[in-house]
Amino acid sequence: MDDSAASIARDIAAIGRISAVPSLLRIVCDNTGMRFAAVARVTEGTWIACAVEDHIDFGLRPGGRLDVHTTLCKEARAARQPVVFDHASADPVYATHHTPRLYNIESYISVPIVRPDGAYFGNLCAIDPRPNRVSDAKTISMFQSFAELIGRQLDVEERQEETETALLDARATAELREQFIAVLGHDLRNPLAAVSAIADLLARRQESDVVRYGERLRSSTRRMSRLIDDVMDFARGRLGSGIGLRLAPVPDLATALHDVVAELQTAHPESRIIERYELAGEIVCDLGRVQQLVSNLLANAVDYGGRSDPVSVVARREAHTLTIAVSNGGAGIPAAHLDKIFEPFWRPAESAPGGGLGLGLHICSQIVCAHGGTLQVTSSPDAGTTFTATLPIRPGS
Repeated sequence: MDDSAASIARDIAAIGRISAVPSLLRIVCDNTGMRFAAVARVTEGTWIACAVEDHIDFGLRPGGRLDVHTTLCKEARAARQPVVFDHASADPVYATHHTPRLYNIESYISVPIVRPDGAYFGNLCAIDPRPNRVSDAKTISMFQSFAELIGRQLDVEERQEETETALLDARATAELREQFIAVLGHDLRNPLAAVSAIADLLARRQESDVVRYGERLRSSTRRMSRLIDDVMDFARGRLGSGIGLRLAPVPDLATALHDVVAELQTAHPESRIIERYELAGEIVCDLGRVQQLVSNLLANAVDYGGRSDPVSVVARREAHTLTIAVSNGGAGIPAAHLDKIFEPFWRPAESAPGGGLGLGLHICSQIVCAHGGTLQVTSSPDAGTTFTATLPIRPGS
């Protein structure tokens, strides 16, 4: 416990928040005949009044100071034992002691206040210019019980204050996240839409160079849009709402998945993507989220697969289960990384800069989880890497 102004103010305020302290001081005075009682914050160098019951006009108020070297609380602190006498001028030890003579007191009791963790806070003390019977075991026990109660309540107050501070920080963080989502959803999407429109115009021009620039710009805007989607989904998930679903019957899921593959194929014409679909009948799912799942898995396979190896997308319906598997060749994922790849913002150390935020696979896992399914990965240098999503066609059935 330091003696800085902030620490002293915090401790005075902590005692002030303990509603029982004024009552305890009144009980002390009523039961002992003592006309001044106080809770004092006592360190090696300071004595500070935190709460006072004063019927003798001693002159101390909360925040008032005494020279700790002139008090007997210093001795109680050093010994961690009560200091008590009934009649100072008739006491063989305290008749010549400087404290009773300096403050004109005859009866005195001071009991240490110690927190549950053993930290010394201060003293519960009472004084009076007249003699009073305070040295009996019953009175000392009452003071010790009250001091223990104050020490424990200080601990409770401190934990409550920390909890309230944490809640305020959490609310502030939540507000910042909401503002962040608003910025992503509006302030970034609007200029991105304008850039995308310009890319479409350029791509329709006749000049080959202009068309090439337009396609490159269009590809960049698609990538930026996916990044925005990923960050928004992650932020919503961390706010507690998780990935939202809009379940509906999808009569032709194969065509919808082919559209996703075609978009990735256009962005990566050098890659060879193989598709196989066995998806007869209606399938109940969130179509947009399933397309996002395939898009993220496919983009990951194209980015990390071997350049000469094809990427495959296989989706099939089996009884009441939809299985989607995306595979690529290449060196595979090191075994040490397999338990980390679904963590948010995690990317391998060897990843090329600018590849992404490390949210794609995390969002995939959240989409599958929201559908009530599972997402698994297998990888080896020989067999390549396969991500397999298994979704119940009617979640919760």
